[in-house]
Parts: sequence; C-alpha cells; structure tokens
Amino acid sequence: MKARRAFTATYEALAAPCPGQDRAALRRRLLRLSVRIWWHPYWTTSRTGPAARVRLRELARTSTGPEGPGER
Repeated sequence: MKARRAFTATYEALAAPCPGQDRAALRRRLLRLSVRIWWHPYWTTSRTGPAARVRLRELARTSTGPEGPGER
C-alpha cells in the first residue's frame, strides 16, 4: 500500500506544472515504483484479476494519513 501511495503522489507531482522540478528523477521514481507494485509477490502468487489492482489504486487514493487507515 505504501508503494501505491508513493506512486500516486509521484504521478501527481509529475503532472503538476512546476518549473524547478527534476522531471527526469520523478519519471525514474515512477518507473521504479511501478515495477515494485507490478512484481510484488502478492500479484505474482495470487490469482487476483485486474479488479484487485483497481481496488488497490482506489484504496491508495482514499487512504488517510501516512500509513492509511488500520495500517499502523
């Protein structure tokens, strides 16, 4: 869940127009996080479909606080 929240935050930072940002570093971070999420053991060992990935994305967007609800 932390990686998905970091992915969302990085994606939003990349989408925001900010002249002083190191956009190449943000793109590299986005790529690394994407790989971490895609190849996480949960996704490679379970038989979940695309709906589970969509649900993870929704949970990451709506979570509150740095760890999200119930993840302390």
